[in-house]
Amino acid sequence: MSLSLRVSLLSALLLLAACRSDPIHYHTLLPAQPAPGAHGAASIQFEQISVPPQVDRPQMVIRQGGSGLAILETEWWGATLVDELRNALVDQLSSPVAERRLSLRLDVQRFDSVPGQYALIDAQWRLRITEEENSKAFLSCRTTVQTPSGASIDDLVVAHQNNVKRLAAAISQAATTTRCPTSP
Repeated sequence: MSLSLRVSLLSALLLLAACRSDPIHYHTLLPAQPAPGAHGAASIQFEQISVPPQVDRPQMVIRQGGSGLAILETEWWGATLVDELRNALVDQLSSPVAERRLSLRLDVQRFDSVPGQYALIDAQWRLRITEEENSKAFLSCRTTVQTPSGASIDDLVVAHQNNVKRLAAAISQAATTTRCPTSP
């Protein structure tokens, strides 16, 4: 084999090796085990779910330092963050909610992910019991939940799963008591 052919092959191999990308890891807000007794999700109608534009992307976004954000190109949500939240809330809402027909609007103000520190969800939400005589009456509540997190992305996702569980518990409590919960 001639020297120029060897150099060309070696250059091509080095170029291919440089173009190799790391595999993408997908994460979900649905816990591995379904919530016990959460079988009445069909009674909840989601009017709208919104998240901050900074985290409204397939890749996970984490905070860095006091003011920085990092988009993790190899750590993705299994679906859009809005769909992940919807699916996780449907999974987590427990049977007391199933006894009533509800309409829910969720506006996430903050969805913070800080590896090694915490995961945080701060959400305003409106719950309307649609079968009541005056279905225009609703509860407007705000819930902030924060869970400590380990340093890995998996630890951070588990902390967010716990936050969704606590948010769903607050919504469930409001549905049964018809008043905003004091703490999740």
